[in-house]
Amino acid sequence: MLWWIVAGVLGAGLLCIAYGTAIEHTWFRMSRYRLNILPAGGGGLSVLHLSDLHFRSNDRRKARFLRDLPKADVTVVTGDILGEAEGVESEVDALRPARGRLASYFVLGSNDYYRPRPTGYFRYFLPHLKPRRRRLARSRDRELVEQLTAEGWVHLPNVRREVSLDGTRLEVVGLDDPHIHRSDLRVAPRRSRDRFGLAVVHSPDPAPELAALGYELIVAGHTHGGQVRLPVVGALVTNSHMPRRMASGMFRLGPSYLHVSQGIGTSKYAPFRFLCRPEATLLELRATTARAEARSDPPPDVVPVPGGIGPGRS
Repeated sequence: MLWWIVAGVLGAGLLCIAYGTAIEHTWFRMSRYRLNILPAGGGGLSVLHLSDLHFRSNDRRKARFLRDLPKADVTVVTGDILGEAEGVESEVDALRPARGRLASYFVLGSNDYYRPRPTGYFRYFLPHLKPRRRRLARSRDRELVEQLTAEGWVHLPNVRREVSLDGTRLEVVGLDDPHIHRSDLRVAPRRSRDRFGLAVVHSPDPAPELAALGYELIVAGHTHGGQVRLPVVGALVTNSHMPRRMASGMFRLGPSYLHVSQGIGTSKYAPFRFLCRPEATLLELRATTARAEARSDPPPDVVPVPGGIGPGRS
């Protein structure tokens, strides 16, 4: 009897691994949120949020998914664009149809600066352990930035900008990757509070500080949504200081909103997802009504849009 139980558990485990590797790993989807957070009296703005593409030179399915995404006013990519150094040219080509109609912004993550290497999954459960001292091989981050910039993308490595997009006045800040201690919050203090504040960062770790500085919308990635999730439990690990329940989705931080993307890719050394599908997100920003502004308690102004599943598996 015991043998049959052990065999059943092992068989179920193998089926889960096969599903996570062969199906869910490339079962792409698109989610949508509608947020009434732009200044009153203005128009709307659509923001396509992409993150953690981990693009490789032969990622044809992923390229087709990006090609079929709806056109947005603004596209933001929150780091870990590369899955391998050889994927720079393929990634730049794949991102071309996903550019925003009005603006396209990006920041880098650690996998863009350094070539990926195998990491034991269980080390994420023991964050107090000091990482082994190994020399990291530099990736092709400079070439990636040069080629994306030539395509019209704007790199935001600890940079703050003021822009006007279709009549909507924005103050945009981008932070370099906090996960490898490259971010510099000294560039982040707001200078134009009458503008809508958008913060772009790879890891969500600085989100509380960015919210305290008054950025109305913060977009981040890095966590992969946990990559492996269990019913009731949710994400097992996130590689972030934020609570596990905030591994992916839309969250309220005081008056600000934080969107953490589940990401589109995974490390080439861990091509597996479970109950955590790869996704892109379309954020439909709308103006706040005068009635809502007058209320002391904010109304429920984040609406997941039905039918948000996009091109699906490609």
